[in-house]
Amino acid sequence: MLHNLLRLARPSHWIKNIFVLMPVPFALAAGAKLQFTIFVFGLLGFCLINSAVYVLNDLLDAEADRRHSKKKDRPVASGAVPTSIALTFCMALYVCGLAMCLATGRTGVMVIGLIYFGLNLCYSMKVKHIALLDVFLLSSGFVLRVYLGCFLVDVSPSNWLLLCSSSLALFLGFVKRRADLISEVKIEHRPSLQGYSQSFLDQLITICAGVALLSYALYTVNSDVLREGRQMASLPVAAYGIFNYLRLAYVNDAGDSPVDIVCKSSSMQFCSVAWVLVVIWSLN
Repeated sequence: MLHNLLRLARPSHWIKNIFVLMPVPFALAAGAKLQFTIFVFGLLGFCLINSAVYVLNDLLDAEADRRHSKKKDRPVASGAVPTSIALTFCMALYVCGLAMCLATGRTGVMVIGLIYFGLNLCYSMKVKHIALLDVFLLSSGFVLRVYLGCFLVDVSPSNWLLLCSSSLALFLGFVKRRADLISEVKIEHRPSLQGYSQSFLDQLITICAGVALLSYALYTVNSDVLREGRQMASLPVAAYGIFNYLRLAYVNDAGDSPVDIVCKSSSMQFCSVAWVLVVIWSLN
């Protein structure tokens, strides 16, 4: 049971919270103070809320998952975790997550936790069946992570950073929908696919990738915390990351899960580490 509850919580998906860390190095270089305890409490609290959302999603999708070739083995769908226990587990994760967010003493952190859960509830119950809105709502979760990172270090997010993170989140979402489409996921499991075609998604992916790179370039150029002559040093690394992700998705058909791509691709892991190192080297 403990093993199945852990599967239900999907801690491996906490890697998506890397978006929380995006504004941190720039904020610290600008003079923000990192209070370690507050940051850890906020981040862990949000991770628990993430897991509560995954449990909720599995509860609401249990019937459909039982008819899916792969998802039928999920803990709730397979019956390994009874519905009553899964519901109690979801509530416990959410309450503990909110309590940790409240313990940070930052109102914005608590608000992010409430909004994130509410948006995902809307997504699981209805919006995931509506083309475009499904990706927009999923992407909003990544933007909320950026806001969370800013609230945890008590700074205001840059407009360029928000544009970059939102377009990057849309890029990841549309790549995932393209992977669903070409892998012929059944409409009964993903009704929103009726509103997409491969050529349409290819155009959206191209647009989002371009906007993400351009906004990141403008963010670095206009940043006051990067050293003169090093402002755009991290841009080639960011470009490589996006292009390599596209290569993996288009050539290897690996775009169905961003978590799987990051965890299994050594090139993406190397790119992530390289970006962090170059950004640190570029800061004042």
